[in-house]
Amino acid sequence: MKFTLEKSTILLILLLITCSLEAETQVCRPSGKIRGEKPPPGKCNTENDSECCVEGKLYTTYKCSPTVSVHTKAILTINSFEKGGDGGAPPECDNQYHSNNQPVVALSSGWFQGMQRCFLILL
Repeated sequence: MKFTLEKSTILLILLLITCSLEAETQVCRPSGKIRGEKPPPGKCNTENDSECCVEGKLYTTYKCSPTVSVHTKAILTINSFEKGGDGGAPPECDNQYHSNNQPVVALSSGWFQGMQRCFLILL
């Protein structure tokens, strides 16, 4: 079998594609556990299908975010950014609560990019 420039180029392209796909895929692994505490009376917020912690139950925690590229898929969840809502604290971009009638997007840390995407219109 003759090894031509054409075959070498095709192999190189396949290798580059394989490497770039692997670089964009980050496996998110658990980083620890946290023990659930029973919320104070009247403080369990089940808004937007949120669940309250079960006292004593161990919950897995994650400290990761996928590498962001044009191929990174987003997952839309519905959170409240009103005071007392299931979003928790006010957004980091402006540190203010927002009405649920105002569109606000919560970004994973990879997308958030250290506040570089604050106040941008996302399409």
